[in-house]
Formats: sequence, structure tokens, C-alpha cells
Amino acid sequence: MAQSVGFMPYDSRRIFTWVADQAGLPVDQVNYLFCQFLALLLAPLFRTALHPSTTRPETRHAVGLGGGVALGYFCFGMQAVHLGGLPALCYIIIRTQNPRIMQKMVLAVALVYLSCIHIYRQIYDYGSYTLDITGPLMVVTQKVTSLAFSLHDGLTRQDSELTDSQKHHAIRTMPTMLEYFSFLMCFQTLMCGPMVFYRDYMDFITGQNILKHVSPSSNRLDGAPICREVVREPSPYLVVFKKVVCSIVCAVIYVLLIPSFPISRLKETEFVEETSLWYKTAYLMVCTTLVRFKYYHAWLLADAICNMSGLGFNGYNSYKDGLARWDLISNVDILGFEFGLSLRDSIQQWNKGTTVWLRFIVYERVTRFHTVLSYALSAVWHGFYAGYYLTFMSGALFTFASRSVRRSVRPYFLRQLWLSNLYHVATFALTRITLAYATFSFVLLELWPSVRLYLHMYLWLHILALAALVLLPFVLPSRGCTAPAARANGVPPGRNGSVKHAAHVNGMAKSTRG
Repeated sequence: MAQSVGFMPYDSRRIFTWVADQAGLPVDQVNYLFCQFLALLLAPLFRTALHPSTTRPETRHAVGLGGGVALGYFCFGMQAVHLGGLPALCYIIIRTQNPRIMQKMVLAVALVYLSCIHIYRQIYDYGSYTLDITGPLMVVTQKVTSLAFSLHDGLTRQDSELTDSQKHHAIRTMPTMLEYFSFLMCFQTLMCGPMVFYRDYMDFITGQNILKHVSPSSNRLDGAPICREVVREPSPYLVVFKKVVCSIVCAVIYVLLIPSFPISRLKETEFVEETSLWYKTAYLMVCTTLVRFKYYHAWLLADAICNMSGLGFNGYNSYKDGLARWDLISNVDILGFEFGLSLRDSIQQWNKGTTVWLRFIVYERVTRFHTVLSYALSAVWHGFYAGYYLTFMSGALFTFASRSVRRSVRPYFLRQLWLSNLYHVATFALTRITLAYATFSFVLLELWPSVRLYLHMYLWLHILALAALVLLPFVLPSRGCTAPAARANGVPPGRNGSVKHAAHVNGMAKSTRG
């Protein structure tokens, strides 16, 4: 029989129990897949029968909201009441409180509400990966807090006080109740994101996301203004097909291979005490990589749903090739994450919406401890398993250490192209090890099994990171080599060609519990 969930039964529809029995999957996962593929089938309506040129925005809002409510109730049963409860409390705050402090109140209320649900889940279903309402609530929390900060920027601050990102997302009029709840609960992003900003969502509803980008193949009529231009809409079918296929492939890889490398083995005494450090490290790299395929599957499918409805269009690459870009909102870039040349490059591509959210509401708005506060918010947003906090504390340490290494060591490798390539190979390998070493506790969840394994690995990477922070600046003081000097020595410019870099925060987050 399909498994039940903890001592609190999984509160959803049971009509697909027979499918779960046949497939050998929990019924919560079957319901989730049904909802997501149904959303994929419904999404094209926003580009056909509900096209913005023939349909009022209110109708598009209502359909998106209605679909979200229906799918949420089907998948989560009465737990779905929280999808309305949290936004309702925040809407009261947004409409009644001073815009100068409203955004902080919304952030506090949303995090407290979400934290209560996280704690309740840990009480009744400790250590489980069953899909429940916490996943969608995490996405709703991102949306409602970003909306509150956007309203704060638009209603209380001058453009000269805002960053480019804040200017773009600033909102100067209060949303109606329909606009507000449609934005938070539309079926395209309800289940596991990706996180979308209010302004981008409204552009999608009104069709401005298409109109403000001129296709290279569009024909301007004898110098006519943009409103009379023939705009050719891009088709999302190819990119959706690729994402759906990749999503299915990731699911197959996960199902077939994860039984051979279970994360539970990290708790076994034989593994912890009788295997070598190098074996432990190699096993961590394999099993954490396989665990990521679960997230790749869920996130790529969610991206495909958004793109199929027209949400996520981001203009064209250039007037030379004219290829449409569908990366305005996205959860992950698999190749960018798995083949990043540094820790910074990789974490930028993981749960990208969460990284942008953290930067928007924390990193750009505090004057001190940007990285630490961003990691702290990310940890609380995830929940209260000790493993999360071990991962994020380690992540903060490794982030600071990687910056120290970059400042002190990298300039010595910019003299020749072969040295630069050697540096990139070394940082690529070390990044793969660091990701496995830092994130296994995120999946393991529990405190003592994670700490015990760290101790039997001699905390070797933590010690190296501390040495990089404390000793390296004295042993190898920063030479301050500049990008032009690097180019003069044959190092090609690019994302790794500049010594100075913006600090990015970790979005190591999940939007679903697969």
C-alpha cells in the first residue's frame, strides 16, 4: 500500500492511491506530479484563450488564482488554508500600517507564521521528506515579503536612494485584493516556485512582458511608434520541451541511482568509523550530487510550467541570432551549478530565485554583516532542523574563506594563461568537495550524526577555511592585481577575469520536499 505520513495522515485527495500502489511511490508524490502536469496542460491558456490582447487582466488574475486554490486543496487538503492565512495577515499589515515600517512587520509576521508551521511539522513528522504545505508557504513568504519591500521602496523612497534592482521592482500603487492574492497563489508558481516579483508578474498579466521587448524579426511600420509595431511573440515550446525532458531524465537518474548511494549510510557506524577520509569525501560527493537531481526534477518542471504560460520571457539574446530568452525567473542552472569554477559561481546558480530574494530584502539593505544575515535568514526560512544550520554556518565560513583565497592566491596565477587555467581547475575541484562537505548535513537533517561524521573527517575543510581567513593574509598579502594586468598577461576577461567581485549569498534552499 502507498505509505501514510507520520502519525498525522497526509491530508489530501486519495483518488490516485491505486497509481501510488502500482508505481511504488508515496501518494503525496503522485498527487504532486499530477498537479504539476495538470498545471503544464493549463498553462497554454494564458497564451491562447486568455491572451492579454483579448482578455481583461481581472480574468487572467482570477484564472491563475482559481487554479492555484484548486491544485493547492487537491494536493494538501485542509492544510491549504495556510496559503490564505499567511497572505491575509500580511495584507492587513500592508493596507493599515505606515509604509516606512510596514515591510519589516510583514517580514516578521511571515517568518513567524512560517516558523510555526515548520515547528509543527517537525513535531508530527520529524525527519520526513513528505510533501506538505511548508513548501508552498516558503514560496508565498518570499513573494509577500518582496512585495512589501517593493511597496516600501515605491511609496517612501526617492529613485536616487534606490539601487537599480530596487528601482525596477518599486511599486507606487497598492495592489487590489484580487491582484494581491493572484500574485501569491497563481498555479504556475504555487507548488515550488520559482520566485517571481510583483512587477514582473503584473507585466505578464497585462502582456507588457512581450510588448516591452522588440523582436529582431518584428516589423516597424514606416517609423510608427511602438504601439503600432507588429510584435511577434516568441514560442516557448522548444524551451519547455527541453526542460520537461531534462526534468524526467533527472527523476529517472534519482530513482535508479539513489538506492545505491543512500544518504542514510552516513549514519552507519561502519561508514563513519571504518572508512578512510578520502572514501568518505568521495561518497559525500556522489550521494549529495544524486540528491540534487530530486530538486532539479522539481525545479525544471516548475520552470517549464511558467514558460508554457508565457511567464519568464526575458527578451532576446541579440539582434544577430534573435533567440528568445526564458530566464527572467528560474530556479536553477544545472550546468552552471555543477561546473562552476568557484563556490560563488556555483551557489549563484542554485535556487536562483531565493538568492535574488535574499539579496533584495537583506543584502542590499543592511550596512554590516551582509553575508551572515543573509545566511541566517535563509536558515530560518528553511526551518529548524540542526542540519540546516550546520550547512549555513559552514557555508558562511567557506564563503569568507574563498574570498580570502581569491584576494591572496589568485593574483599569483594571473601571470600566464596556463597558470590561470591551473587555478581554475584547482578551484573547480575544491568547489565540488566543498559543496559535498558543507551540504550533506542539510540532507541528513540531524545534529549528532552530522557532527559525528565531521569529527571523524577531522574537520579538515573547516580547519583549512579558518587558516585561509586567519593565516593566509599574513603569509600571502594581497597583491591587488587588476583585470587589465591580467589581460596583459594573456588571461581572457570574463566572469573570472576580474579580481574584484560582488559578494553573493547562498540560496541553498529547497522550494519543495520531494
